[in-house]
Amino acid sequence: MPTSIQDSTFQGHSLDFSVLKAEKKETDLFSDPDAISQAYSVLSEEAASIVSMRDRLSEEFCKAVELIIECPGKVVVTGMGKSGHIGNKIAATLASTGTPAFFVHPAELRHGDFGMIEEKDIVIALSASGETQEIKLVLEPIKRLGLKLIAMTGNLSSTLAKFADCVLDVGVEREACPLNLAPTSSTTASLAMGDALAVVLMTKKDFLSEDFAHSHPGGNLGKMLVTVSDVWRSGVQVPTVGLSANVEQILLEIEKKKLGFTAVCNDEGQLMGMITDGDLRRAIKKFAADVFSKNAQELMSRNPKTIDSGCLAVAALKLMEKHSIADLMVLDDKQRPVGVIDLKDLLKAGII
Repeated sequence: MPTSIQDSTFQGHSLDFSVLKAEKKETDLFSDPDAISQAYSVLSEEAASIVSMRDRLSEEFCKAVELIIECPGKVVVTGMGKSGHIGNKIAATLASTGTPAFFVHPAELRHGDFGMIEEKDIVIALSASGETQEIKLVLEPIKRLGLKLIAMTGNLSSTLAKFADCVLDVGVEREACPLNLAPTSSTTASLAMGDALAVVLMTKKDFLSEDFAHSHPGGNLGKMLVTVSDVWRSGVQVPTVGLSANVEQILLEIEKKKLGFTAVCNDEGQLMGMITDGDLRRAIKKFAADVFSKNAQELMSRNPKTIDSGCLAVAALKLMEKHSIADLMVLDDKQRPVGVIDLKDLLKAGII
């Protein structure tokens, strides 16, 4: 008789019931209807807070947008605790979408960091209650510097609201926390308001994907926004011959530019065709010794694939993959080659 359940054996295999119980517990965790129900309630509560805030949008929001657009300096965002974390994200979003901004802790402001702020700047202060002690202590210095102040608060009669030049109402009826204590709905509302402010500002400033790329040079996002002109070869690096160029001149240009092809242009510099190493091999097979009597116009492949310099590099990659080619000519608005993009360039830039 086994001395315990753990010592039980079946057909020579030990049955570890502690493992089975753990596996069952893990399975139960992922099928816990109470957990799903509570998560659903939290998400619903926070979504309702955003909708409620949306319905309270007023001219104060328009005033905040106008103050930031007219500001010749930077946006300085401050907040304490969870509001500070949200403020940090708002500042980062503003900075990456065309509005220079940075976050500073309110306590640090009182201990030397006011030196980071100039008279031409504007301040966004976050406090759900509007009575956060650290925020209240920096309001007087902000006003003494003559800075405009935008408040994000849920208390429109608070000290912060009274000091502000405009107030963005981010109040919520209750927190998603069952104790109505932990900042949940309130921080979500502030974050959403910050996003709304950043998006409206970037639209007003005609902030384009090209500008976004310059703000996000690293990571996958940066790669997705790199343009053809960021990675192309231009000027003298572009292999080009005229329509009347002979085989010797064609070979010399291909060898010199080391891309395995050359563009063929007319007297106006417009692209008429392309000659690759493969085109020359096929011409030799077809014409034999007579190939040396042919000119570029007779040997070129017409209608080569091209792309505009303003297109994204990922679009160039997709075009190359679609047509199984390694190079694309880049044309200007008069159909003249101004550059070339090669698979090796895309590899070097990290697009591939």
